[in-house]
Amino acid sequence: MDILTAVILGVLQGITEFVPISSSAHLLLTRDLLAVDTTNSLAFYAILHVATTAAIIIYFWSDIWVLIQTAIRKLGRLPVNQKDLVLLYALMGGTIPAVIIGLLFQDIITGYFHAPLSIAFMLFISSFFFMYAEWRYYKNPPHGVLSVRQGFWVGCFQALALLPGFSRSGSALAGGMLLGLSRVEAARFSFLLAIPITLGVGMKMLLELIITGGSVSWVGIGIGSLVSFVTALFVIRFFLGFIRKYTLWPFIWYKLVLALLVAYVALYV
Repeated sequence: MDILTAVILGVLQGITEFVPISSSAHLLLTRDLLAVDTTNSLAFYAILHVATTAAIIIYFWSDIWVLIQTAIRKLGRLPVNQKDLVLLYALMGGTIPAVIIGLLFQDIITGYFHAPLSIAFMLFISSFFFMYAEWRYYKNPPHGVLSVRQGFWVGCFQALALLPGFSRSGSALAGGMLLGLSRVEAARFSFLLAIPITLGVGMKMLLELIITGGSVSWVGIGIGSLVSFVTALFVIRFFLGFIRKYTLWPFIWYKLVLALLVAYVALYV
């Protein structure tokens, strides 16, 4: 993997992991376009997931530190802030669906949904899912605060991201909106919920790489991951500011156009 390819993929991952346009779809399509070999792509995606997880941890460190203290105090049977405890339990419950579904169906998803035409179809379907979430949000403005039950169901929505074309952050955000959370609250929860999932995926890919072996271009991968980490920090800040003022519609239109473009290339080029 040359340096330019690594930088391109690093920037792409840093942007698309946290903006609701599907990082998996963009990385798979770009990998095919740039002809990245399987071994290097596996190692690169593994390190990229670790890099973007590190970006979330650093950006939300104050929230994470509070959650760590809450867990320790709860285990020690000391008084805790109820809102922090609910958030902790909601994150734990929200992690379960993606883990179970990923373990049971990952091979099937990889075998049948990684083709360009399948990605185009999922981009198209997810666009209408976002449209529905925006319509419901407009008709029924947010009315509730986060609960453990809502956290679990947001996790179920997040599991849709196992299908390339469904954005992880977008699915969790739209799911939170459908469940009565504000855009900002749903976005913050989706970022925190990403930590165990993205870190787990990265570790799983690294383990697969160790088992299979193969020659890996670690210099290019290291540079690309650093680029992804820095890009992700800026994108997290941008997206949280954007979602405070605007809707998901710009991303909906982008995904629709991308779906049509990918479908056209897959069928006619």
